[in-house]
Amino acid sequence: MNSSPVKQQSALDTESIIRLSELVKGFAGLEVIDGISLFLKRGEVLALLGPSGCGKSTLMHLVAGLDRPDSGEIMIGGEQVNGETGRVGYMHQKDLLLPWKRVMSNVCIPLRLKGISKTEAERMAAPLFGPFGLEGFEEYYPSQLSGGMRQRAALMRTYLYRRDIMLLDEPFGALDAITRERLQDWLSGLISALNTTVLMVTHDIDEAILIADRVMVMSEKPSRILAEEEIPLPRPRSREMVMEDDFLRIKRRIYSVLRSGGA
Repeated sequence: MNSSPVKQQSALDTESIIRLSELVKGFAGLEVIDGISLFLKRGEVLALLGPSGCGKSTLMHLVAGLDRPDSGEIMIGGEQVNGETGRVGYMHQKDLLLPWKRVMSNVCIPLRLKGISKTEAERMAAPLFGPFGLEGFEEYYPSQLSGGMRQRAALMRTYLYRRDIMLLDEPFGALDAITRERLQDWLSGLISALNTTVLMVTHDIDEAILIADRVMVMSEKPSRILAEEEIPLPRPRSREMVMEDDFLRIKRRIYSVLRSGGA
């Protein structure tokens, strides 16, 4: 693991579907993001770890186009998209399901907003209920689902919005520990099957190692990239791996950087 500030620019290549170059962002005179650069290749999963309040969610908002950087460049699919929405699917920590709509109607919302008919949207969504663990619950209301099932529905809705790129902002942070661990195992396998590109924020080192291909550690504000860790563990990955020597060695290196970085 490289514990010195990481410079990704030389590693960028034509396979990158997301590329951030020297992003800077501040609010009311407070610098939050200080020259962050990173890239994701198509089908790759990158996890961002860092202390609370370090700017992880701010960075996600920039990539999603919900805010513009003060300086720097955001490239998606080879195009500059600073401040442009609609290029990625973005899942927040809360599921944000509409309580008056059934699950099928909830997951079809992004398709309907794109002008797709109700019938066609449901036809497109129907095959995903099995892989997302929701088969048989299409006509249930959110209040009838467990917390884990609601998160799976929210993830399906995100995937239907943009199948190629998803941003996941602590997707399981609001769940109890047992449910969270089960969904981490499930998501690790699902992402591999979907072959989608994922940028994920988490506070959980185990979650990052189980799900991601690479982990990047962010500093306290103003946030920089402190280190990057490749995760060479074989897939599929499961909770049983967390006590294995290779897993623990990676976890110790990441933890060491978090500690030294002020987390």
